[in-house]
Amino acid sequence: MKVHNKVIVVTGAGNGMGREITLLLLSKGARVAAIDINEKALLETAELAGNKKVNLSLHVVNIAEKESVLALVDDVIKNHTVVDGVINNAGIIQPFVRVNDLSYEVVQRVLNVNFCGTLFITKAFLPLLLERPEAHIVNISSMGGFLPVPGQTIYGATKAAVKLLTEGLHAELLNTNVEVSVVFPGAIGTDIAAHSGIDTRAMMESNSKSNKRGIKPLPPTEAAKIIIDGMEKNKYSIFVGNDSKMMDLFYRLSSKRATRFISKQMESLLPD
Repeated sequence: MKVHNKVIVVTGAGNGMGREITLLLLSKGARVAAIDINEKALLETAELAGNKKVNLSLHVVNIAEKESVLALVDDVIKNHTVVDGVINNAGIIQPFVRVNDLSYEVVQRVLNVNFCGTLFITKAFLPLLLERPEAHIVNISSMGGFLPVPGQTIYGATKAAVKLLTEGLHAELLNTNVEVSVVFPGAIGTDIAAHSGIDTRAMMESNSKSNKRGIKPLPPTEAAKIIIDGMEKNKYSIFVGNDSKMMDLFYRLSSKRATRFISKQMESLLPD
């Protein structure tokens, strides 16, 4: 689905990939309903949009709250009349600790935002999408959604759930006007850890070591281009970054060896 003149809902639009996706959509002639829990971040996105912000509406919503999401639908329709696409980008990671050391409160928060939030947004807007001549749902999973990452087990479980949710939707919507894509980003240069309320010092040290090994995070502007290009080409699976593509192949060839490899890469982030 070409995004020009389409109305696209984007979650997590206040920063990182969500912000870059929003700005790119606007530059391509789309109208965007930008959703984030952080009003200040949304206003910053609007400021960056310049004269394109005339096609932008801002919605401060906690996507983990079902009633708030249901109320959001009416608000978006008041601003845009129709909805042609949804990009479920919002997500948080967990602290880099093993499941045994993770509090139930954090577990529930990650589940609520990453999976329930994606599900609530999808269900709320799907009836509107089915009414359009063509429409598209893009759900952001993760490389951690098909490859186990020590210290991010719950995050990975939610992203694996997003993967299967998206694939199930694709199967259910085969004979409709709604296309569905699932996205697997690798390392992206965003502030997801900080926005997830996580101490980033250990991550910065690990990223520095990774960069020396030639593993460099992809800029969010590049990630946004790959995602929107995949959406416009109606791709079923969209891999963002060479690391995601490589590990997908590695995991398919030998899941056990791939798991050991990623465990070695991540061990510096885990406490002893």
